[in-house]
Amino acid sequence: MSRILTAACTTAMLLICSTAFAQEGDVAAGEIVFKKCGVCHNVDSDKAKVGPSLQGVIGRQPGTKEGFKYSKAMTDFGAGKTWDEALLTTYLADPRGVVKGTKMAFAGLKDPKDIANVIAYVKTFSTAQ
Repeated sequence: MSRILTAACTTAMLLICSTAFAQEGDVAAGEIVFKKCGVCHNVDSDKAKVGPSLQGVIGRQPGTKEGFKYSKAMTDFGAGKTWDEALLTTYLADPRGVVKGTKMAFAGLKDPKDIANVIAYVKTFSTAQ
């Protein structure tokens, strides 16, 4: 019984580790995916475009970037939250579904690899990594 339990625990740990590794994004691939986002957002500048700058977004409260006028939906959504990989993953898959009433017109990224890659890229422009 002990060996079966040990084997099961080892298998579970390997699956958890491989899943976490698989979700790590590729920065170079993320830079390519970000071109879809870059139409409206900067990461390499603090200046807003149509959307707020995403420079330093990791660790920031949603809807709080100084100098950008957010929708009420986004500021309400952001209360008590912080942009991290988990929240960005959910949001980037379906921005309008996650924040009903957002001004952001983008439908989202459907491929989980694209989401992981763009997050890896955006992280390179954030101090809280």
